[in-house]
Amino acid sequence: MKTVQDYIRTIVDFPHEGIMFRDVTTLFADPRGFRMAIDQMLHPYAGLRIDKVVGLEARGFILGGAIAHQLSVGFVPIRKKGKLPGRTISQDYKLEYGEAIVEVHDDAIKPGEKILVVDDLLATGGTAEAGIKLIERLGGEIVSCSFIIDLPDLGGRKRLEALGMDVQALCAFEGE
Repeated sequence: MKTVQDYIRTIVDFPHEGIMFRDVTTLFADPRGFRMAIDQMLHPYAGLRIDKVVGLEARGFILGGAIAHQLSVGFVPIRKKGKLPGRTISQDYKLEYGEAIVEVHDDAIKPGEKILVVDDLLATGGTAEAGIKLIERLGGEIVSCSFIIDLPDLGGRKRLEALGMDVQALCAFEGE
């Protein structure tokens, strides 16, 4: 029987030499694999109160939309700067080379709402941490952060756990 990890393609030396890119588009393209991933991502939250799912740009939108639908709750995107049309709040964060900024609409989350944060991959945790800070600034209470893939060698899980976050991942790959 196939696992979620079996559906993930590895592309060597992308986007540059030495990187093993974990491509989830092959998982998304397979109906059984995609269903398996969504079901497994939902499982830890059965019976818990979740008011909204927050998806981190961009593959987190695909997962977050499907999970929000299954939970019958709202979906909130956290996007790169300049992509949202309404009033936003923003958070900068460091990348391997340089900085980036993510934003969320300033009325997307109400104080006290229980939030599930979703993305495809946890590497250094910078994007997820920026998203967490935005959610907390709006008064949201994060139930958990859920990912398909964890790259433990890059330290993202430890970074988020140091913030007091529950972190779930369906599989892990060693290296970068």
